[in-house]
Amino acid sequence: MADGIDGPRTAPAAGGTAQQLVVLCHGLGADGGDLIDLAAAWGPAVPHAAFAAPDAPFPHDSGFGRQWWSVADRTPAVTEAGVRRAAPYLDRFIDAELARLGLPADACALMGFSQGAMMVLFTGLRRPVAPRGILAFSGALIGADHLAAELTHRPPVLLVHGEADEVVPVARSRDAEAALRQASVPVEATFVPRLGHGIDPTGLSMGGLFLQRVFAAPAAG
Repeated sequence: MADGIDGPRTAPAAGGTAQQLVVLCHGLGADGGDLIDLAAAWGPAVPHAAFAAPDAPFPHDSGFGRQWWSVADRTPAVTEAGVRRAAPYLDRFIDAELARLGLPADACALMGFSQGAMMVLFTGLRRPVAPRGILAFSGALIGADHLAAELTHRPPVLLVHGEADEVVPVARSRDAEAALRQASVPVEATFVPRLGHGIDPTGLSMGGLFLQRVFAAPAAG
């Protein structure tokens, strides 16, 4: 547990000692339990990875679920301030989980959905040691104007977004793809026809393959 952030965890599908860590960050109004079942979907692809799904640090404005930041004011400056306030919580959680498992700082991948996707993109690209990869589903790249100055590493990124998303428009991931390419971050993007705000079998399959590849590859520089 790190500064009040905690959530469900799973051991590696293969049993034994974890060799990697996948951190799953939920969306607005949910909690870690919303994504931890991804461990069952992706565990066979990365059988030596432990999974952890932290609850966001703040209660949702409605009183139900959690949030990484409030969306009562959605202006870009307020949103970016909210992400910057939440990022240290996620950073400390990742560090604490790696230490708990006895893993090196580069032995993790970060995944997020919706608001969680925004968190892992922001945080993962600025960590002192690069994660093996970042998976962002139905999200957006917050703070793109400052990315060039703040980018610490260029880990591979997977973007997946439904073209029929009415919560976070697919244009947000298209913009993220363009900004990441501009910053020379290796990015793979899939836009799923007729999919709304969710994760479908296409995304699950791509996520599992992406995790296999990034954990098999040398650490990003």
